[in-house]
Amino acid sequence: MQVQESGFDSSARGRRFGVRHRVLAFCASLAALTYLDRVCISVTAQAMTEDLGLSNVQMGLVFSAFTLAYGLFEVPTGAWGDRIGGRRVITRIVVWWSSFTLMTAGAFSFASLVGIRFLFGAGEAGAWPNAARVLSRWFPSTERGMAQGVFFMGAHLAGGLTPILVAALLQIMHWRTVFVVFGLLGFVWSWLWYSRMRDEPREDSSISPQELEYIESGRVTGASHSMAGVPWRKILRNRSVWGLCAMYFTQTYGFYFYITWMPTYLATERGITGASIGLLAGVPLLFSVVADFFGGATTDYLCRRFGLRIGRVSVGVASFLLASGFLVWGTSVAEPVASTLLIGVAAAWSNFLLGASWGAAVDIGGGHSGVVSAFMNTAGQVGGMLSPVILAFVVDEFASWSAPLYLTGALYFAGALCWLLVDPTKSIESAT
Repeated sequence: MQVQESGFDSSARGRRFGVRHRVLAFCASLAALTYLDRVCISVTAQAMTEDLGLSNVQMGLVFSAFTLAYGLFEVPTGAWGDRIGGRRVITRIVVWWSSFTLMTAGAFSFASLVGIRFLFGAGEAGAWPNAARVLSRWFPSTERGMAQGVFFMGAHLAGGLTPILVAALLQIMHWRTVFVVFGLLGFVWSWLWYSRMRDEPREDSSISPQELEYIESGRVTGASHSMAGVPWRKILRNRSVWGLCAMYFTQTYGFYFYITWMPTYLATERGITGASIGLLAGVPLLFSVVADFFGGATTDYLCRRFGLRIGRVSVGVASFLLASGFLVWGTSVAEPVASTLLIGVAAAWSNFLLGASWGAAVDIGGGHSGVVSAFMNTAGQVGGMLSPVILAFVVDEFASWSAPLYLTGALYFAGALCWLLVDPTKSIESAT
């Protein structure tokens, strides 16, 4: 992998606000919107189960229906973005998922809710790989970790605040009305995105020649929209891609506990009630906002200082090891608030690696970064699909929440080992 040299002062240029930062703000708001709709159902779950007469296992299957569809359609939608660009694909994605957010309000049975959430997931699939693709076009490689970190800040800030917001809204409106309100927001956002966004920096008339040269001179050579066929064989035989997929499986498996069962865990296992549930359920994602920023900054700094491999891999390994330790610790603590805070720290460390993860996917993918990042995210969605169902079965079988959380701690440790397979210095396009 090679990065073109620039005659500009990268550090000075990187500090200057530019059009690329407007693009980043758009992408961060996209991430926020995805989590607003995803996390909403975890807070409304108790009201939905009572209204529709669902069991814990059935609600776990509802959570997993979204994730199953999301995983199935992730790679095709990522490849589509590589071919035609993120502007049109992301517009379609947001319009689709906003439509099914509205339809969630009309669910009348277990079957209807599973079907709606499955189609919701099918529509949202590819949002993050296409956002990663957009950031790869608008940011040089030395700023990519930070850009991804800010992107995930948007997701986790929204995810952390959503339980508080939804808990407050449920005091004044029915859970069905909440989904209507959130669905309408997506239509407004998609119109703004399509009217203001451009796939390539040089297509935006507002960008300065200096910023354009800074961006293009710092991108990975060859990372343009790939009109040629996807090199499926190279991707499927690449050790780094498999390492990314395996580690992201473990990361997302753990993460889905925080955005699905966390409110129920606090109520049933820790005895927390009322508005405190909304506040404490948001702790893991609010802590993660800080981790996203510093994780992205750390991987970029280490890449500049020690190279891509150390810069990406060291962050991934350390993050997983700390996440594992804090999760086991938090699970074993009896005091509810202290336990919640420790679990929140574990979540933050598990997300500290996101800038490194998506940065590595783009580094390795090059012109096929949409597909490679989609493969990684698909593996994550498999973990996310299994997580809520396995947790529900284990809790019902053993009448304990500790066992599934200890299992997650063990998976985090395995994720650290998976990072050792990853080499971001070797792109798909350079592989023989």
